[in-house]
Amino acid sequence: MSLRVSMLAATAVAAVTVGGASAETTITIATVNNGDMIRMQGLADEFTAANPDIKLEWVTLEENVLRQRVTQDIATKGGQFDVMTIGTYEVPIWGKQGWLVPLNDLPPAWDADDLLPAIRGGLTVDGDLYAAPFYGESSMVMYRTDLMEQAGLEMPQAPSWEFIGQAAEAMTDKENEIYGICLRGKAGWGENIALLTAMANSFGARWFDENWQPELNGPEWTQAVTYYMDLMNNYGPPGASTNGFNENLSLFQQGKCGMWIDATVAASFVTNPEESTVADKVGFALAPDNGLGKRGNWLWAWSLAIPAGSDATDAAKTFVAWATSKEYTALVAENEGWANVPPGTRISLYENADYLAAAPFAEMTLASINAADPTAPSIKPVPYTGVQFVAIPEFAGMATEVGQEISAALAGQQSVQDALDKAQAIATDEMEASGY
Repeated sequence: MSLRVSMLAATAVAAVTVGGASAETTITIATVNNGDMIRMQGLADEFTAANPDIKLEWVTLEENVLRQRVTQDIATKGGQFDVMTIGTYEVPIWGKQGWLVPLNDLPPAWDADDLLPAIRGGLTVDGDLYAAPFYGESSMVMYRTDLMEQAGLEMPQAPSWEFIGQAAEAMTDKENEIYGICLRGKAGWGENIALLTAMANSFGARWFDENWQPELNGPEWTQAVTYYMDLMNNYGPPGASTNGFNENLSLFQQGKCGMWIDATVAASFVTNPEESTVADKVGFALAPDNGLGKRGNWLWAWSLAIPAGSDATDAAKTFVAWATSKEYTALVAENEGWANVPPGTRISLYENADYLAAAPFAEMTLASINAADPTAPSIKPVPYTGVQFVAIPEFAGMATEVGQEISAALAGQQSVQDALDKAQAIATDEMEASGY
């Protein structure tokens, strides 16, 4: 039996097992405009061929817009979407509030026990799985091996922030539009704040002390953000305050970044010779630290979840089971090669010799995911869970405002101290208003 035929057969079985959809059910899927999700849409004909009674409608949005739209829809029970692409931040909060449909009854062949424990744990509330991970990630250093060699340096497997600064200086060649380091500058709790919170953890910073008092203008945050500003102003690309994940990915692929510290999922895109001009010149290292016991890496999964307001739950489950299955992974491998399959969700992928041979970043990705500890993200004790976020409902709005202040500082509109003093006031007001 060919892979394509067996894939369709497996999907057809899944459709029946999940309960079967009624004739001509339409499900609307809200997703982010990242490369792996675009690829999923391109392969969705395989799903509809096996499930002719289910019609798919896509709403594909930029990351910040997606978060706003799905949050508004689920909070107001708007019912616009049957499947939502959401992250590790939203799942436990929304699951606890009863806003998501539990996924404990996906087909046995879907194999929940194959999920990486760190990823599965972040999507589970009181024993119930509330989302199926499409891909999982941490963050790491991606760097140009040729520029590092030209600079006379060798990237350690576990670099310090001090080394990153030295390397950024040595690799910068602004006359030729090569910038030593590219980092997120675009405002958003999932954009610049994700990077900066993970970075600040490695400087000993935390959002709140054990009594939920904000510490955003304390010495650790000040040190971390000042270092970030120094890196970006001296060795970063122009206009960095508007650069997020996709913008920096494009810069790296064009050969304009010496180093890029960002999501491990980017590794397959920067090493793909069809998309990257530097595909054969990329190395990987763990996210940096300051010798204090924590690295500046995060933990995240983009996952598919079903809002409780959906009127097409069975069809939605059938799609979710397909898109996050081992069979879907094999389908991507058949069409795009093993290096391009969605990473970071399943144990079996990291035991697959074909994947390990094709993906030079696989072991570093797994090590980065396993190194992140959402229950103890900083050096000091914290009252919250989450590495690059704080898992409370108030965080998204508060952190986006904080991100706007830091982005404004990066754009030269205010000082770091002014930005952090405003951030402290934003967090203090929000926490007091919320009764913490």
